[in-house]
Amino acid sequence: MSTLFVAGLGIVGLALLTVGADQLVVGAGRLATVLRVAPVIVGVVIIGLGTSTPEFVVSGTAAVRGNAGLALGNLVGSNILNVTLILGVVAVVSPVLVRSSVPVREAPLMVAGVSVFGAFALVGLKFIAGVLLALLSLGALWLLVRLSRVPPDDPLPDDVAAFVEPPPPPGRWWVEAARCAIGLAATLGGAQLLVTNASTLAHRWGVSDAVIGFTFVALGTSLPELMTSVQAQRRGWGDLMVGNLLGSNLFNSLVGGAVVGLAAGRERIAPFGFLAVTAMVVAGVLAWLLLKRGNRITRPEACVLLCAYGLMLPLLVSANA
Repeated sequence: MSTLFVAGLGIVGLALLTVGADQLVVGAGRLATVLRVAPVIVGVVIIGLGTSTPEFVVSGTAAVRGNAGLALGNLVGSNILNVTLILGVVAVVSPVLVRSSVPVREAPLMVAGVSVFGAFALVGLKFIAGVLLALLSLGALWLLVRLSRVPPDDPLPDDVAAFVEPPPPPGRWWVEAARCAIGLAATLGGAQLLVTNASTLAHRWGVSDAVIGFTFVALGTSLPELMTSVQAQRRGWGDLMVGNLLGSNLFNSLVGGAVVGLAAGRERIAPFGFLAVTAMVVAGVLAWLLLKRGNRITRPEACVLLCAYGLMLPLLVSANA
């Protein structure tokens, strides 16, 4: 295929991402009102887990093929990008506000998950590590759902009520569930088109697999998170937006790490670079501390996150070139 045709397929994927992400956010928000689930849990679990599927697919496939650089580079790069570039871009456009529970519960849980994954990546992932990460994934999911239920007599927050106006009838929950499924399918399909063709172009330009994982593939597989975050923030739902990014990092680390470890089977995925793992953990801690300052990300703080990404990326690329 010509370079122009490959680039065209990537643009089609980006268009699918945009439309699918908008419908995913709308459907998830309305479904949350019917099921009486807190907006942040929708972002962390439903959207965070769903939009992380491209990372699982790409990294699992790379692990089966024995490509450790791409498998782990994609996960590490996506985790850095989510809480620096994406959160920073969204907060520069409009300051992000979240509820007090996010810096207390979801943010530290994300940092813990990223740190555990980083520790396994440093020594090399194998089957037993995949099993342990899978068990931790189930435990984190159970904990999030248990802590984030909304009591039936609690009113919906004003921003959520406005977002889902008019609210869906209780008996029509399946309509919003279908909207979520279709939106997620379009989002993932668009991501797959974009990632596949971006990787093809990168290989034609002679870029290494590790660098492709940090840059092209990480950016491509993080586009669902970017699109859903932009759409959620545009509609004034900060909890859903931040929950999406924190949940994506949590599941990238635990579920994605489990997929890579299990896919490796008896083989061991080679240890990943200390610099990259450290940068990933530092990025998560930085986002947590900024959220903890005042349950918000202001424009100056967003610039800090963008500068952090701008400093980390050249270091990672030069170390893995």
